[in-house]
Amino acid sequence: MKYVDEYRNGDLASQLSAKIHHLANAERSYRFMEFCGGHTHAIFRYGIPDLLPSNVRMIHGPGCPVCVLPMSRLNQAIELAQNKQVILCSYGDMMRVPGSRKMTLLKARAEGADVRMVYSCSDALQIAKDNPKKEVVFFAIGFETTTPPTALIIKQAAAQQVGNFSVFCNHLLTPSAITSILESADIRAMGALMLDGFIGPAHVSTVIGSQPYEYFAREYHRPVVIAGFEPLDLLQAIAMLIQQVNDGRAEVENEFARAVTREGNRKAKKHVADVFELRKEFEWRGLGLVPYSALRINKSYKAFDAENRFNLTTTRTTENRACECPAIIRGVKTPRDCSLFAIGCTPENPIGSCMVSSEGACAAYYSYGRHYEQNND
Repeated sequence: MKYVDEYRNGDLASQLSAKIHHLANAERSYRFMEFCGGHTHAIFRYGIPDLLPSNVRMIHGPGCPVCVLPMSRLNQAIELAQNKQVILCSYGDMMRVPGSRKMTLLKARAEGADVRMVYSCSDALQIAKDNPKKEVVFFAIGFETTTPPTALIIKQAAAQQVGNFSVFCNHLLTPSAITSILESADIRAMGALMLDGFIGPAHVSTVIGSQPYEYFAREYHRPVVIAGFEPLDLLQAIAMLIQQVNDGRAEVENEFARAVTREGNRKAKKHVADVFELRKEFEWRGLGLVPYSALRINKSYKAFDAENRFNLTTTRTTENRACECPAIIRGVKTPRDCSLFAIGCTPENPIGSCMVSSEGACAAYYSYGRHYEQNND
């Protein structure tokens, strides 16, 4: 299959591995963060750690929207679902994430709430059309990749005057999270993350382009290489990062040029700009309040904003103290550092969001990486 098989060639992977071993300076260590959860899964699925020298370490970042959504927002979604006049539509991953008192959307449905799993926001709009006497709320989550479809469906609902449809918006912004990681004194105090560079997300970058990452290269002197999800993509990106570090450079390079441009998808970005505006701050699980890191529906489309339509309450929440998801999301700890990992917390019985999501670091580690020994250097 074009753009897949040629990026899974074992001989080429061996050659890239040899190149990385040759480039890596034995006198120093290299610590690179892959922001995207899809990259985390690919790294373990394809055995990338086995192909790297011991002084090249991959740090798992907060690039899983299900994992970083704070419990307070999930509690609000559960509150919406328990409203007898509401049909709550959600992506599958969010259905099993525990909120306060281990309540989930699945449990709420078992208790009588009308919670429906959808594959796209257009499914939610169709449910609203089919149930005109009910309020249908789409539980919107995701980074820049899933934001344009939500913008389009809100425009469509407005054009078709579907008055019983609204969106509970939880769309997040990748660059703000990277800034938070680089600037947070709390993160530095907990682990003094000496990150040497980032593997930039693939799907997000098809929308926003490579230009937003130039700030990090310039201001923080950290190289960024945008990479695809195949094993050769990742190995090539790691080699490019090592070369930049060796050269003392900090630039944005685009390994995923077959899908990503500097400008990104201009049409998609315009739809987002038409419908959404920046929030002054938003809470991320593991990162706390991050300025200008999320979107909300703007005044032109406020009729379709579930936060505007329903009087949602915000309550203080506390995480399970034994769960290390917040520290794992920050890259300060790994799944092996959690006492619950693979014992009390499994994909069948998840306690933390990182084990629930298909993009979570704990789920990736459980499925593919449990045999790897933790690298403590």
